[in-house]
Amino acid sequence: MGAGSKPTGQVHPRSLVLFEREGISTEGYFSKSWDNLPTTPDIVITVCGSATGETCPTYLGGPALRTHWGVDDPAKATGTDEEIDAAFTQAYRTLREGIEIVLSLPLDDLRQNSSTFKTKLDYIGILKFKQTHKE
Repeated sequence: MGAGSKPTGQVHPRSLVLFEREGISTEGYFSKSWDNLPTTPDIVITVCGSATGETCPTYLGGPALRTHWGVDDPAKATGTDEEIDAAFTQAYRTLREGIEIVLSLPLDDLRQNSSTFKTKLDYIGILKFKQTHKE
C-alpha cells in the first residue's frame, strides 16, 4: 500500500503508461493521503529525493519500522518527453529493485529482530540512492 503527505487526487498519467508497459494492472489505483490509510503500516519507507531539494515530511503514524530511500520524484522532472519518461523509468526501476531485495530477505527471521531488519532496509536505501544519484 502506498500513500503520501500531499496527494494530488490522481495517479500521474506517465505512471499509468509505465505500469501498463510493465504489465502492472492499475485498476483501482488512486492518489491517497497517509492520513486516510485503513491500518497503521508495519513498515514505512519514505522516498523523497533529497537531490531535488524537496522536504520529506515525517509520517506520524506508529509503524514498527521506518527507513528512507531517496528517490527523486519523477513528476517534478523537466526536459524533453524522453528525459521525463526516463525519470519515471529510473524511479520505477530503483523502487522495484529495492522492493525485490526486501522480498528476497528472510522476512520471518527479520520480523523477530526489528533492529537487524531496519539496518537492512536502511542499507537498501543507501545502496539504491548512491546508484541513482552517483554523486
